[in-house]
Amino acid sequence: MIRSGMENVLAILLAGGAGERLNPLTQNIAKPAVRFGGIYRIIDFTLSNCVNSKIRKILVLTQYKSLELVRHLREGWNIFSRELGEFIEAIPPMKRVHEDWYLGTADAVYQNLETVLDEQPEYTLILAGDHIYKMDYHEMVDWHRRHDADITIATSQVTPEEAPRFGIAEIDGSNRVVGFEEKPGHGNPKRSAFNPEMASASMGVYVFNTSVLIEALMRDSADENSSHDFGKEILPQCLAERRVIAYDFRDLNKKTVRYWRDVGTLDAYYEANMDLVAVTPEFNLYDDAWPIRTHSVPLPPAKFVFASEGGRMGVALDSLVSHGCIISGGRVVRSVLSPGVRVNSWCEIENSILLTGVEVGRYSKLRKVIVPARVVLPENTIIGFDAQQDRESGYTITESGVVVVPPPPTSVARY
Repeated sequence: MIRSGMENVLAILLAGGAGERLNPLTQNIAKPAVRFGGIYRIIDFTLSNCVNSKIRKILVLTQYKSLELVRHLREGWNIFSRELGEFIEAIPPMKRVHEDWYLGTADAVYQNLETVLDEQPEYTLILAGDHIYKMDYHEMVDWHRRHDADITIATSQVTPEEAPRFGIAEIDGSNRVVGFEEKPGHGNPKRSAFNPEMASASMGVYVFNTSVLIEALMRDSADENSSHDFGKEILPQCLAERRVIAYDFRDLNKKTVRYWRDVGTLDAYYEANMDLVAVTPEFNLYDDAWPIRTHSVPLPPAKFVFASEGGRMGVALDSLVSHGCIISGGRVVRSVLSPGVRVNSWCEIENSILLTGVEVGRYSKLRKVIVPARVVLPENTIIGFDAQQDRESGYTITESGVVVVPPPPTSVARY
Protein backbone atom coordinates (compact mmCIF):
# COMPACT_ATOMS: atom_id res chain seq x y z
CA MET A 1 0.00 0.00 0.00
CA ILE A 2 1.26 3.49 -0.84
CA ARG A 3 2.18 5.39 2.29
CA SER A 4 -0.28 8.12 3.18
CA GLY A 5 0.52 11.34 1.35
CA MET A 6 2.85 9.79 -1.25
CA GLU A 7 0.14 8.93 -3.78
CA ASN A 8 0.25 12.57 -4.91
CA VAL A 9 4.00 12.47 -5.66
CA LEU A 10 5.36 11.86 -9.15
CA ALA A 11 9.07 11.01 -9.42
CA ILE A 12 10.94 12.03 -12.58
CA LEU A 13 14.32 10.35 -12.90
CA LEU A 14 16.75 12.03 -15.30
CA ALA A 15 18.60 9.26 -17.13
CA GLY A 16 19.35 10.80 -20.51
CA GLY A 17 22.85 12.19 -20.12
CA ALA A 18 25.53 11.12 -22.58
CA GLY A 19 27.88 10.08 -19.76
CA GLU A 20 30.95 11.45 -21.53
CA ARG A 21 33.02 11.59 -18.34
CA LEU A 22 32.41 7.86 -17.85
CA ASN A 23 33.59 6.98 -21.36
CA PRO A 24 34.62 4.36 -22.51
CA LEU A 25 32.22 2.51 -20.16
CA THR A 26 29.39 4.48 -21.77
CA GLN A 27 30.54 3.92 -25.34
CA ASN A 28 27.75 1.39 -25.96
CA ILE A 29 25.43 1.91 -23.00
CA ALA A 30 23.64 4.65 -21.07
CA LYS A 31 25.38 5.71 -17.86
CA PRO A 32 22.52 4.67 -15.51
CA ALA A 33 22.66 1.14 -16.96
CA VAL A 34 26.37 0.61 -16.24
CA ARG A 35 26.99 -2.19 -13.72
CA PHE A 36 27.89 -1.21 -10.19
CA GLY A 37 28.79 -3.35 -7.20
CA GLY A 38 28.67 -6.56 -9.20
CA ILE A 39 25.01 -7.38 -9.69
CA TYR A 40 23.47 -3.90 -9.75
CA ARG A 41 23.03 -1.10 -12.26
CA ILE A 42 23.72 2.50 -11.22
CA ILE A 43 20.05 3.41 -11.65
CA ASP A 44 18.96 0.70 -9.19
CA PHE A 45 19.99 2.77 -6.17
CA THR A 46 17.74 5.74 -6.98
CA LEU A 47 14.88 3.45 -7.98
CA SER A 48 15.26 1.47 -4.76
CA ASN A 49 15.06 4.73 -2.82
CA CYS A 50 11.77 5.44 -4.60
CA VAL A 51 10.26 2.05 -3.86
CA ASN A 52 11.48 2.03 -0.25
CA SER A 53 9.98 5.52 0.14
CA LYS A 54 6.64 4.20 -1.18
CA ILE A 55 6.81 6.27 -4.36
CA ARG A 56 5.31 4.16 -7.10
CA LYS A 57 4.70 6.64 -9.90
CA ILE A 58 7.99 7.03 -11.74
CA LEU A 59 8.98 8.47 -15.11
CA VAL A 60 12.49 7.66 -16.37
CA LEU A 61 13.59 10.12 -19.05
CA THR A 62 16.03 8.36 -21.38
CA GLN A 63 17.99 9.53 -24.41
CA TYR A 64 21.46 8.24 -25.32
CA LYS A 65 22.10 4.52 -26.01
CA SER A 66 19.12 3.54 -23.90
CA LEU A 67 18.34 0.04 -25.23
CA GLU A 68 19.98 -1.87 -22.37
CA LEU A 69 18.59 0.57 -19.80
CA VAL A 70 15.04 0.17 -21.11
CA ARG A 71 15.42 -3.62 -21.09
CA HIS A 72 16.65 -3.51 -17.51
CA LEU A 73 13.64 -1.44 -16.43
CA ARG A 74 11.25 -3.77 -18.23
CA GLU A 75 12.75 -6.99 -16.90
CA GLY A 76 13.87 -5.92 -13.44
CA TRP A 77 11.35 -3.28 -12.39
CA ASN A 78 8.04 -4.69 -13.61
CA ILE A 79 6.73 -4.68 -10.02
CA PHE A 80 4.11 -1.96 -10.37
CA SER A 81 0.34 -2.35 -10.75
CA ARG A 82 -1.44 -0.13 -13.24
CA GLU A 83 -4.74 -1.13 -11.60
CA LEU A 84 -3.53 0.56 -8.40
CA GLY A 85 -2.29 3.64 -10.26
CA GLU A 86 1.37 2.58 -10.08
CA PHE A 87 3.84 2.67 -12.94
CA ILE A 88 7.40 3.05 -14.11
CA GLU A 89 7.67 4.45 -17.63
CA ALA A 90 10.79 4.93 -19.74
CA ILE A 91 10.21 7.95 -21.98
CA PRO A 92 12.61 8.86 -24.82
CA PRO A 93 12.64 12.32 -26.44
CA MET A 94 9.54 12.60 -28.64
CA LYS A 95 9.93 16.18 -29.87
CA ARG A 96 6.43 17.07 -28.73
CA VAL A 97 7.15 20.75 -28.15
CA HIS A 98 10.14 21.49 -30.42
CA GLU A 99 12.46 19.80 -32.88
CA ASP A 100 15.43 19.26 -30.56
CA TRP A 101 16.47 16.37 -28.37
CA TYR A 102 16.69 17.06 -24.64
CA LEU A 103 18.72 20.24 -24.33
CA GLY A 104 19.30 20.01 -20.56
CA THR A 105 17.80 18.64 -17.38
CA ALA A 106 15.03 21.23 -17.28
CA ASP A 107 14.23 20.86 -20.97
CA ALA A 108 13.89 17.09 -20.53
CA VAL A 109 11.11 17.65 -18.00
CA TYR A 110 9.60 20.47 -20.05
CA GLN A 111 9.26 18.20 -23.09
CA ASN A 112 7.23 15.81 -20.93
CA LEU A 113 4.90 18.33 -19.27
CA GLU A 114 1.95 16.74 -21.03
CA THR A 115 2.61 13.51 -19.14
CA VAL A 116 2.99 15.40 -15.86
CA LEU A 117 -0.29 17.23 -16.44
CA ASP A 118 -2.05 13.94 -17.18
CA GLU A 119 -1.01 12.58 -13.78
CA GLN A 120 -1.89 15.80 -11.91
CA PRO A 121 0.52 15.22 -9.00
CA GLU A 122 0.53 17.71 -6.16
CA TYR A 123 4.31 17.34 -5.88
CA THR A 124 6.96 16.43 -8.43
CA LEU A 125 10.23 14.88 -7.27
CA ILE A 126 13.20 15.42 -9.62
CA LEU A 127 16.01 12.84 -9.30
CA ALA A 128 19.36 12.06 -10.92
CA GLY A 129 20.10 8.57 -12.21
CA ASP A 130 23.84 8.40 -11.47
CA HIS A 131 24.15 8.77 -7.70
CA ILE A 132 24.76 6.11 -5.04
CA TYR A 133 23.06 6.83 -1.72
CA LYS A 134 20.17 5.85 0.56
CA MET A 135 17.48 8.43 1.23
CA ASP A 136 13.86 8.37 2.34
CA TYR A 137 12.12 10.77 -0.04
CA HIS A 138 9.00 10.61 2.12
CA GLU A 139 10.87 12.50 4.86
CA MET A 140 11.90 15.14 2.34
CA VAL A 141 8.33 15.56 1.07
CA ASP A 142 7.11 15.89 4.68
CA TRP A 143 9.80 18.55 5.29
CA HIS A 144 8.62 20.36 2.14
CA ARG A 145 5.02 20.38 3.41
CA ARG A 146 5.88 21.43 6.96
CA HIS A 147 7.91 24.40 5.73
CA ASP A 148 5.21 25.48 3.26
CA ALA A 149 7.82 25.40 0.50
CA ASP A 150 7.40 25.98 -3.20
CA ILE A 151 10.66 24.13 -3.89
CA THR A 152 12.84 22.02 -1.62
CA ILE A 153 16.46 21.22 -2.42
CA ALA A 154 18.16 18.21 -0.82
CA THR A 155 21.63 19.20 0.34
CA SER A 156 24.53 17.20 1.70
CA GLN A 157 27.29 18.58 3.89
CA VAL A 158 30.68 18.73 2.14
CA THR A 159 34.00 20.22 3.19
CA PRO A 160 34.91 23.69 1.83
CA GLU A 161 37.69 22.01 -0.19
CA GLU A 162 35.12 19.83 -1.97
CA ALA A 163 32.74 22.72 -2.68
CA PRO A 164 34.05 23.59 -6.21
CA ARG A 165 32.71 20.22 -7.44
CA PHE A 166 29.10 21.02 -6.51
CA GLY A 167 26.32 23.56 -6.55
CA ILE A 168 26.49 25.26 -3.14
CA ALA A 169 23.40 26.64 -1.39
CA GLU A 170 23.41 29.66 0.92
CA ILE A 171 20.84 28.95 3.66
CA ASP A 172 19.45 31.33 6.29
CA GLY A 173 18.42 30.51 9.85
CA SER A 174 14.91 29.45 8.79
CA ASN A 175 16.27 26.86 6.30
CA ARG A 176 15.39 29.10 3.36
CA VAL A 177 17.81 29.08 0.40
CA VAL A 178 18.78 32.71 -0.25
CA GLY A 179 21.67 32.10 -2.66
CA PHE A 180 22.92 29.42 -4.98
CA GLU A 181 26.21 29.07 -6.82
CA GLU A 182 26.89 26.29 -9.31
CA LYS A 183 30.42 24.89 -8.83
CA PRO A 184 32.02 27.93 -7.16
CA GLY A 185 35.72 28.56 -7.60
CA HIS A 186 38.28 27.79 -4.93
CA GLY A 187 38.04 30.20 -2.03
CA ASN A 188 35.62 30.51 0.86
CA PRO A 189 32.23 29.01 -0.05
CA LYS A 190 29.12 29.86 1.94
CA ARG A 191 28.98 27.71 5.07
CA SER A 192 26.08 25.42 5.88
CA ALA A 193 23.30 26.53 8.21
CA PHE A 194 23.22 22.93 9.41
CA ASN A 195 26.96 22.82 10.20
CA PRO A 196 29.12 25.99 10.12
CA GLU A 197 32.27 23.98 9.39
CA MET A 198 30.80 22.56 6.19
CA ALA A 199 29.11 23.74 2.98
CA SER A 200 25.70 22.53 1.80
CA ALA A 201 25.95 20.96 -1.66
CA SER A 202 22.92 20.37 -3.83
CA MET A 203 22.35 16.66 -4.40
CA GLY A 204 20.35 17.14 -7.59
CA VAL A 205 17.22 16.04 -5.71
CA TYR A 206 14.33 18.52 -5.77
CA VAL A 207 10.70 18.59 -4.62
CA PHE A 208 8.50 21.04 -6.51
CA ASN A 209 4.93 22.03 -6.05
CA THR A 210 3.87 20.91 -9.49
CA SER A 211 2.24 24.22 -10.35
CA VAL A 212 5.51 26.02 -9.52
CA LEU A 213 7.49 23.57 -11.65
CA ILE A 214 5.26 24.07 -14.66
CA GLU A 215 5.47 27.87 -14.44
CA ALA A 216 9.27 27.79 -14.07
CA LEU A 217 9.74 25.44 -17.01
CA MET A 218 7.43 27.44 -19.28
CA ARG A 219 9.38 30.61 -18.54
CA ASP A 220 12.74 28.88 -19.05
CA SER A 221 11.65 27.39 -22.37
CA ALA A 222 11.09 30.88 -23.77
CA ASP A 223 14.65 31.98 -22.95
CA GLU A 224 16.81 31.36 -26.00
CA ASN A 225 19.99 32.03 -24.00
CA SER A 226 19.23 29.44 -21.32
CA SER A 227 21.09 26.14 -21.05
CA HIS A 228 17.82 24.73 -19.63
CA ASP A 229 19.43 23.26 -16.53
CA PHE A 230 17.88 23.04 -13.05
CA GLY A 231 21.06 23.97 -11.21
CA LYS A 232 22.21 26.75 -13.53
CA GLU A 233 18.91 28.46 -14.41
CA ILE A 234 15.72 27.16 -12.80
CA LEU A 235 16.75 27.27 -9.14
CA PRO A 236 18.66 30.60 -9.18
CA GLN A 237 15.76 32.28 -10.99
CA CYS A 238 13.24 31.01 -8.44
CA LEU A 239 15.11 32.20 -5.34
CA ALA A 240 13.83 35.78 -5.42
CA GLU A 241 10.17 35.00 -6.02
CA ARG A 242 9.58 31.54 -4.60
CA ARG A 243 9.97 29.96 -1.18
CA VAL A 244 12.94 27.65 -1.68
CA ILE A 245 13.83 25.49 1.32
CA ALA A 246 16.89 23.30 2.01
CA TYR A 247 16.53 19.76 3.33
CA ASP A 248 19.63 18.39 5.08
CA PHE A 249 20.25 14.87 3.80
CA ARG A 250 19.60 12.18 6.41
CA ASP A 251 21.67 9.17 5.44
CA LEU A 252 20.02 5.76 5.89
CA ASN A 253 23.30 3.95 5.25
CA LYS A 254 23.85 3.42 9.00
CA LYS A 255 27.55 4.30 8.91
CA THR A 256 29.56 6.97 10.71
CA VAL A 257 30.03 9.08 7.57
CA ARG A 258 27.24 10.24 5.27
CA TYR A 259 27.40 8.35 2.00
CA TRP A 260 26.42 10.09 -1.22
CA ARG A 261 28.49 9.54 -4.34
CA ASP A 262 28.12 10.98 -7.81
CA VAL A 263 29.66 8.23 -9.95
CA GLY A 264 29.70 10.29 -13.12
CA THR A 265 33.49 10.07 -13.61
CA LEU A 266 35.74 7.04 -14.01
CA ASP A 267 37.68 7.78 -10.82
CA ALA A 268 34.49 8.34 -8.79
CA TYR A 269 32.97 5.16 -10.22
CA TYR A 270 36.10 3.15 -9.39
CA GLU A 271 36.40 4.54 -5.86
CA ALA A 272 32.73 3.89 -5.07
CA ASN A 273 33.09 0.27 -6.19
CA MET A 274 36.22 -0.11 -4.09
CA ASP A 275 34.25 1.22 -1.10
CA LEU A 276 32.27 -2.02 -1.27
CA VAL A 277 35.21 -4.43 -0.92
CA ALA A 278 36.67 -2.89 2.22
CA VAL A 279 36.64 -5.12 5.31
CA THR A 280 34.08 -2.69 6.73
CA PRO A 281 32.34 -1.34 3.60
CA GLU A 282 31.50 2.35 3.58
CA PHE A 283 28.24 1.62 1.76
CA ASN A 284 25.96 -0.97 3.35
CA LEU A 285 24.47 -3.44 0.86
CA TYR A 286 23.38 -5.79 3.63
CA ASP A 287 20.57 -3.81 5.27
CA ASP A 288 17.29 -5.73 5.10
CA ALA A 289 15.40 -2.62 6.17
CA TRP A 290 16.48 -0.72 3.03
CA PRO A 291 17.02 -3.32 0.28
CA ILE A 292 18.58 -2.51 -3.07
CA ARG A 293 16.70 -4.42 -5.73
CA THR A 294 17.74 -5.23 -9.27
CA HIS A 295 17.07 -7.66 -12.11
CA SER A 296 18.41 -11.07 -11.16
CA VAL A 297 19.51 -13.05 -14.20
CA PRO A 298 19.17 -16.87 -14.12
CA LEU A 299 22.81 -17.84 -13.73
CA PRO A 300 24.34 -20.58 -11.52
CA PRO A 301 26.19 -19.78 -8.28
CA ALA A 302 29.77 -18.57 -8.39
CA LYS A 303 32.30 -21.40 -8.62
CA PHE A 304 35.93 -21.63 -7.47
CA VAL A 305 37.97 -24.35 -9.19
CA PHE A 306 41.33 -25.99 -8.34
CA ALA A 307 43.25 -25.95 -5.09
CA SER A 308 47.04 -26.43 -5.17
CA GLU A 309 46.86 -28.58 -8.28
CA GLY A 310 49.99 -27.83 -10.28
CA GLY A 311 50.32 -24.52 -8.46
CA ARG A 312 46.83 -23.37 -9.39
CA MET A 313 44.51 -21.87 -6.81
CA GLY A 314 40.96 -20.64 -7.52
CA VAL A 315 40.41 -18.05 -4.80
CA ALA A 316 38.87 -14.62 -4.16
CA LEU A 317 39.72 -12.45 -1.14
CA ASP A 318 38.05 -9.20 0.00
CA SER A 319 36.03 -9.23 -3.21
CA LEU A 320 32.46 -9.21 -4.52
CA VAL A 321 31.91 -12.19 -6.81
CA SER A 322 28.56 -12.32 -8.59
CA HIS A 323 26.57 -15.33 -9.69
CA GLY A 324 27.69 -17.07 -12.87
CA CYS A 325 31.38 -16.32 -12.19
CA ILE A 326 34.03 -19.03 -12.45
CA ILE A 327 37.40 -18.50 -10.79
CA SER A 328 39.27 -21.34 -12.47
CA GLY A 329 42.68 -21.52 -10.90
CA GLY A 330 43.16 -17.75 -10.66
CA ARG A 331 43.53 -15.38 -7.73
CA VAL A 332 41.23 -12.38 -7.22
CA VAL A 333 41.96 -9.78 -4.52
CA ARG A 334 40.01 -6.61 -3.60
CA SER A 335 38.00 -6.70 -6.79
CA VAL A 336 34.40 -6.57 -8.03
CA LEU A 337 33.22 -9.20 -10.50
CA SER A 338 29.88 -8.80 -12.27
CA PRO A 339 27.77 -11.79 -13.42
CA GLY A 340 29.30 -14.30 -15.80
CA VAL A 341 32.98 -13.38 -15.39
CA ARG A 342 35.57 -16.12 -15.94
CA VAL A 343 39.10 -15.86 -14.55
CA ASN A 344 41.31 -18.62 -15.90
CA SER A 345 44.32 -20.41 -14.41
CA TRP A 346 47.37 -18.59 -13.06
CA CYS A 347 45.71 -15.18 -13.39
CA GLU A 348 46.25 -12.46 -10.79
CA ILE A 349 43.51 -9.85 -10.49
CA GLU A 350 43.99 -7.05 -7.96
CA ASN A 351 41.96 -3.91 -7.15
CA SER A 352 39.98 -4.25 -10.37
CA ILE A 353 36.42 -4.16 -11.68
CA LEU A 354 35.38 -6.79 -14.22
CA LEU A 355 31.98 -6.18 -15.74
CA THR A 356 29.46 -8.65 -17.13
CA GLY A 357 30.74 -11.58 -19.17
CA VAL A 358 34.43 -10.65 -19.09
CA GLU A 359 36.86 -13.52 -19.69
CA VAL A 360 40.50 -13.28 -18.63
CA GLY A 361 42.93 -15.64 -20.35
CA ARG A 362 45.54 -17.70 -18.51
CA TYR A 363 48.66 -16.12 -16.98
CA SER A 364 47.14 -12.62 -17.18
CA LYS A 365 47.79 -9.95 -14.56
CA LEU A 366 45.49 -6.99 -13.91
CA ARG A 367 46.03 -4.29 -11.31
CA LYS A 368 43.71 -1.31 -10.80
CA VAL A 369 41.86 -2.01 -14.05
CA ILE A 370 38.25 -1.61 -15.21
CA VAL A 371 37.27 -4.11 -17.91
CA PRO A 372 33.95 -3.33 -19.69
CA ALA A 373 31.27 -5.95 -20.31
CA ARG A 374 31.92 -8.85 -22.68
CA VAL A 375 35.62 -8.11 -23.21
CA VAL A 376 37.78 -11.20 -23.77
CA LEU A 377 41.40 -10.71 -22.70
CA PRO A 378 43.85 -13.16 -24.34
CA GLU A 379 46.42 -15.20 -22.45
CA ASN A 380 49.36 -13.35 -20.91
CA THR A 381 47.59 -9.99 -20.87
CA ILE A 382 49.38 -7.55 -18.55
CA ILE A 383 47.53 -4.31 -17.65
CA GLY A 384 48.11 -1.80 -14.89
CA PHE A 385 51.86 -2.27 -14.42
CA ASP A 386 53.36 -0.04 -17.16
CA ALA A 387 51.48 3.21 -17.91
CA GLN A 388 53.33 3.87 -21.15
CA GLN A 389 52.60 0.40 -22.44
CA ASP A 390 48.94 0.75 -21.45
CA ARG A 391 48.64 4.03 -23.36
CA GLU A 392 50.24 2.48 -26.43
CA SER A 393 47.68 -0.32 -26.21
CA GLY A 394 44.88 2.25 -26.50
CA TYR A 395 43.71 2.07 -22.90
CA THR A 396 42.32 5.04 -20.99
CA ILE A 397 44.26 6.05 -17.86
CA THR A 398 42.56 8.30 -15.31
CA GLU A 399 44.14 10.95 -13.10
CA SER A 400 44.40 8.49 -10.22
CA GLY A 401 45.98 5.81 -12.42
CA VAL A 402 42.98 3.58 -13.09
CA VAL A 403 43.34 1.82 -16.45
CA VAL A 404 40.15 1.32 -18.48
CA VAL A 405 40.05 -1.17 -21.34
CA PRO A 406 37.91 -0.22 -24.39
CA PRO A 407 34.66 -2.14 -24.81
CA PRO A 408 33.89 -4.48 -27.71
CA PRO A 409 32.06 -2.86 -30.65
CA THR A 410 28.72 -4.56 -29.99
CA SER A 411 26.13 -3.13 -27.59
CA VAL A 412 24.04 -6.32 -27.38
CA ALA A 413 24.01 -7.83 -23.89
CA ARG A 414 23.54 -11.51 -23.09
CA TYR A 415 22.30 -10.59 -19.61
